[in-house]
Amino acid sequence: MFTRKESGLSTFEFLSATAKASAVAIGIGAILMSTGSCAGPAPDDDDAAAVRTAGRQFLSIGTAPPGGAFFPVGGALAGTLNENRGEESWQVTAEATKGTQENIRRLTRGELDLALANSAITYFAVRGEGGWKTRHDIRVVMTLAPNVALFVAPKSAEITAIEDLRGKRVVLGPAGAGFEYFLGPILGAHGLTYDDLTPLYATQAGAVDLLADGAAAAAFLGGAVPTASITQAATSGDIDYVPYRSDKLEELLVGYPFFDRATIPAGTYSGLTEDYAGLNVGSMHLITTADMDEELIYQVTRTLWENRASVVEKHAAGRAINPRVVVRHTGTEFHPGAVRWFEEIGIWSSGTEAEVDEAAD
Repeated sequence: MFTRKESGLSTFEFLSATAKASAVAIGIGAILMSTGSCAGPAPDDDDAAAVRTAGRQFLSIGTAPPGGAFFPVGGALAGTLNENRGEESWQVTAEATKGTQENIRRLTRGELDLALANSAITYFAVRGEGGWKTRHDIRVVMTLAPNVALFVAPKSAEITAIEDLRGKRVVLGPAGAGFEYFLGPILGAHGLTYDDLTPLYATQAGAVDLLADGAAAAAFLGGAVPTASITQAATSGDIDYVPYRSDKLEELLVGYPFFDRATIPAGTYSGLTEDYAGLNVGSMHLITTADMDEELIYQVTRTLWENRASVVEKHAAGRAINPRVVVRHTGTEFHPGAVRWFEEIGIWSSGTEAEVDEAAD
């Protein structure tokens, strides 16, 4: 048996061909049985179930390590798609991965069908810039929640400004997750580089443990608000929410198109008594490959949109599935299947992508 990538077929074409081949084999078997007996035994329940599932389409959504927002949001999307599949034959699974960079590479290799990603990292991947040696043919299904990230530190570390991180042990995300695409500019705006710190690499859940043990003086955490790791860090001990300097925040917004303002309301986390002037370091978005079947992506987009209340029930980030956010262009082209649905419901503006691309150039 060969794989979809080896066949050169789209997902729909490959599964359709597989189902047809199975049907032919079943038909031949029935003919051979009938030659031996005109009233052969009826298929048992297991055989009937096998026939019914011959066309089942298994889809995987790449997420990120547990602790951040990607993992539970991916589960919410998968659960909603499975609960509301209607006549669709898919079975969707959310898969824990190392994050955006792994997701993009595995999508390209055909090991994932959909994935959550940070739009700042995708921005560079589709252009073959930064740490990406080649262009990756990725398309957006929908833009989702902002990825609101910040440095947090135990009060005992006495870190009240980003400049105070100099010489300290700081968790800068999981190794290979691509945080340098937005952390580099953030540190640079505040007069620091990676060399000015002692970088530690861990998942968000691991970062919380390092803070609690005193092995790290600070950690860069975030995702959709609220983010589980920040909630855990705040309930495990008194922490400071390290602020961005207002003038440096403005520099970042002007210099990098994937950054955006994001306010964390007071009370979101324990000890956050005032609104926090934060930064969206690259919105979470649902992505796929350019060659993914248009009808499949159309149906995925339609199902998530029509059942967005179900996503919200599973994770607050589902509130981002609204007319303003889902079509927000962050520098990566949308998939035609998604565009078709957004046009049908009247929320797509054909000039959006061109305007953002022109501004980025």
